Amino acid sequence: MAKQQIGGGAKKVLYTLNTLRKIGPVKATKALRAKNTCKACALGMGGQNGGMVNEIGEFPSVCNKSVQAQSTDIQPEIPNEIFTHTIAEIAELSSKELEGLGRLNTPLYKAKGRDRFLPVSWDESLDIATRRLAATAPDRSFFYASGRSSNEAAFVFQLLARAYGTNNVTNCSYYCHQATGVALSSTIGTGTATVELADLGKSDLIFVIGANPASNHPRFIHQLKHCRDRSGEVVIINPAKEPGLVKFAIPKSPKSLLSGGSEIASHYVQPKIGGDIALLKGIAKSILERQAEDRKFIDNFTDAFEAYENDLQATPWNDLVEASGVSQQDIERVAALYAKAERAVFAWGMGVTHHTYGVENVESIAALAMLRGMLGKPGAGLLPLRGHSNVQGVGTIGVKPVLAEDVIARIEEHFDLKLPPKRGLDTMASMQQAASGNVDAAVIMGGNLLAANPNTEWARGALESIAFRLCLTTTLNQSHVHGVSASEMLILPVTARDEEWEPTTQESMFNFVRMSDGGIHRLSNVRPESVILADLGERLLPDSPIEFSAFKRHKHIREAIAEIVPGMQELASIDIAKKEFHIANRLLHEPKFYTQNGKARFAVTSIPSPRRDDAPFMLATVRSEGQFNSIIYEEADSYRGTVSRWCVMMNPDDLDGLGLPKGATATIRSSQGQMENVELIPFDLPSGSVLAYYPEANALTNTEIDPRSKTPGFKSTPVWIEASRETN
Repeated sequence: MAKQQIGGGAKKVLYTLNTLRKIGPVKATKALRAKNTCKACALGMGGQNGGMVNEIGEFPSVCNKSVQAQSTDIQPEIPNEIFTHTIAEIAELSSKELEGLGRLNTPLYKAKGRDRFLPVSWDESLDIATRRLAATAPDRSFFYASGRSSNEAAFVFQLLARAYGTNNVTNCSYYCHQATGVALSSTIGTGTATVELADLGKSDLIFVIGANPASNHPRFIHQLKHCRDRSGEVVIINPAKEPGLVKFAIPKSPKSLLSGGSEIASHYVQPKIGGDIALLKGIAKSILERQAEDRKFIDNFTDAFEAYENDLQATPWNDLVEASGVSQQDIERVAALYAKAERAVFAWGMGVTHHTYGVENVESIAALAMLRGMLGKPGAGLLPLRGHSNVQGVGTIGVKPVLAEDVIARIEEHFDLKLPPKRGLDTMASMQQAASGNVDAAVIMGGNLLAANPNTEWARGALESIAFRLCLTTTLNQSHVHGVSASEMLILPVTARDEEWEPTTQESMFNFVRMSDGGIHRLSNVRPESVILADLGERLLPDSPIEFSAFKRHKHIREAIAEIVPGMQELASIDIAKKEFHIANRLLHEPKFYTQNGKARFAVTSIPSPRRDDAPFMLATVRSEGQFNSIIYEEADSYRGTVSRWCVMMNPDDLDGLGLPKGATATIRSSQGQMENVELIPFDLPSGSVLAYYPEANALTNTEIDPRSKTPGFKSTPVWIEASRETN
């Protein structure tokens, strides 16, 4: 019998130690102990209380992802000899190999019609950027940012774009948690978490829906274990039986390591892909049938309950069971746990938002929380598990295509200018315009826009259609070497967070703003994003009323943010007071909602239609344990037991139904593309549901989006699987 896979454990401890050894003990200690925030997930760690301290003061608060991120930034510079090779030759490298080339330490220019990068000076590169943007109609450009930048750089980024003349300002959240923001804004009046980290220590039930924190937010596993330790319940809702969510050997717990791991899930529910709304409605229906709803909370603090109740009563159990793939008995078992809970937290990830009905998925979660009054009190609430370390902060300070009216008014008053009135383009709309030949320039700050997009071949063509791309980055990735043969590109090397010349700030998924000191010197020719953007603003917009040169001092940026962005007033003095803070009016420890009528709103959601195209399987793309966003650190996935990323995981009975053994190769095909000779891996999944790794499987995903959040359905792609010819 195969040994059960678990999360964490000695292998991860040894891997982390080996990574630290490669970095070097002095460099590693300096990087991890410095007062800088973690560069990995948005769970939050570091800042003015120390590099390995979380928001509630726990030490050491560090994980494998933190160390991996440091290992990338501490690399030596890429030797200039690399750039004697053609871009086509560099593009033959894998994602892992590209990232491993080292840090960028010189601006690179690729002219139209040329086949390789040319190292250039900073003056020359800024002149090129200024000329190309000045020659572009602002409406034929877009500005895209990842979640790794600071609040300071992101604010200057969006301000530069709008002063230039476009609201085509977008960020990576449109491909991750935008559905969350839309759904929560419409139901409770705020688009972020309602709980702080300390609330998790007070809850007696935590739901984890459509997320794999064992791989993507390892320090969240500690909170789940603490809940179990105080006799609380942890309910995992996920099509895949993820080993790290069943048992996790927690590295800083000798008992957990020696015992073979701690039990994480008290109950594991596996809906089929796309079955979340039906499952959540089933739990709610059972709560009503048990008369376990909180009528006092509903009557006093919510709106539209009658329609919600009527919809549940009118939906037959058979429909819910069929659509969810979960038996009525199992649904009612979870409902019974929820009925007796006093303080429940609902956490979810992109398994919820990466659908063309992602907003409705989140609205269903919010309604379930309202049903039992699990909003507006300590230890209970809603927690979107966000990915990159400052993706929430980037959105908070305005990197989005549509700003609130009051924010627009404050910007215009503060800087004495008029912002462009035209509604901006979101990420997919920007890419669609590029694919149609309507984008002449794109400014891209961080991220891997090729890997982030669905339908890889379409995305490559869309990027190729952009005449000029200006990229600010620390390392090369696939978006810099694919889709560039006919276009012009300028790549500018930037400081990592702990190398910033002045302190910066970041926001965690708990709405907590920290300050990073920066100040570590590693490379000779990198510059902060804020400095680059300020220099570009001075050259591009010399007559602007905005004094861009002042923004080289982050103090001036923070003062502007504090005056303009609601809830950020404390940012103005954070560099002096060293006082980190929660953004005002987001945490809900009392039932006060920021909707128009002051009440939380129940939303009636429809069960999604059956899969399209008569395809026998539904694919969800997933990340591996050895990966962060699009960055690949390890080809093998030690938690799932796969050794290659070129594989598809599926139900063993489905594998038998294809007449194929474990390890056989197959072609997986969708209406968009195909992956040939992928290895078939048996995995604990509902029949008809299959998994493949992102971004490789983006070759299969399509550009269809949720109409409300504009997020693509990365986790619901109909596919066919056929044996490879050599297998037949």
